[in-house]
Amino acid sequence: MTLFSSRSIQHSDSEAAELAAFIDEHPRLTVLTGAGISADSGIPTYRDASGRWLPATPIQHQEFIADAHKRQRYWSRSLIGWPAIRDARPNAAHLALAQLEHMGAIELLITQNVDRLHQRAGSTNIVDLHGRLDRVICMDCKANIAREQVQRELEVLNPGMSHISSQSRPDGDADIADALVAQVRIPACAHCAGVLMPDVVFFGGTVPKARVQQCMSALSESDALVIIGSSLKVYSGYRFCRRASELNKPLILINPGTTRADTLAERKFTSDCATLLQQSIEQLRAWHD
Repeated sequence: MTLFSSRSIQHSDSEAAELAAFIDEHPRLTVLTGAGISADSGIPTYRDASGRWLPATPIQHQEFIADAHKRQRYWSRSLIGWPAIRDARPNAAHLALAQLEHMGAIELLITQNVDRLHQRAGSTNIVDLHGRLDRVICMDCKANIAREQVQRELEVLNPGMSHISSQSRPDGDADIADALVAQVRIPACAHCAGVLMPDVVFFGGTVPKARVQQCMSALSESDALVIIGSSLKVYSGYRFCRRASELNKPLILINPGTTRADTLAERKFTSDCATLLQQSIEQLRAWHD
């Protein structure tokens, strides 16, 4: 049983009231979030408002798998950039979605982000579509290792490197000089001396089928799909918009810039997602108190 009942509510001119009315009329939502929702937590996005790449080009999956130099480059940048992800805190948008889940409005929260900020905010029914940066796996023996443990090993192997300052970039990396990259020593798996990889799906990689199916099943049971802070340029997220369209499920976008699904959406809100979500929750509570 959800908090919300389906009933006719007169929409006001306020975006928050309009979104609240939509949630009230579609009380079981699948929500997908992208990098934009974590921007206020200090984690940069990949693209600008027009969907163009910002200067940081992410590592490709096959590059990491096949090229030892690319792995060295990744871990050297991650050595400097990981603390920014580790120490980030949920912002008001993350907290608002946790409130909506607790109110019974969210069937499933799918996030393209790997920062785990939704979990820190209190959301529990979540699929980390692209994995999680706080965990590392061995490509050989498949052991799971805490990212912070790998950070300590990196710091021991590379004394002084962790104090280098650099501009934070998406997914916990940093921009450092090639000369420094060449000096970085990378730890191996303590269990089998195998190659370590963050437990994430890099660009060009494939999201596990079971993970995708869980999301598709939730979407089929939901009343609507809401996308927050994603340009949807990557197919792994856009596929859910296409599926919602096939199922005749309404699609709502909350994003200030252009998205791949603009033509599929029933409504697009361009205002700040945290403010919009918080005000919508207040409106819902006022209606149902």
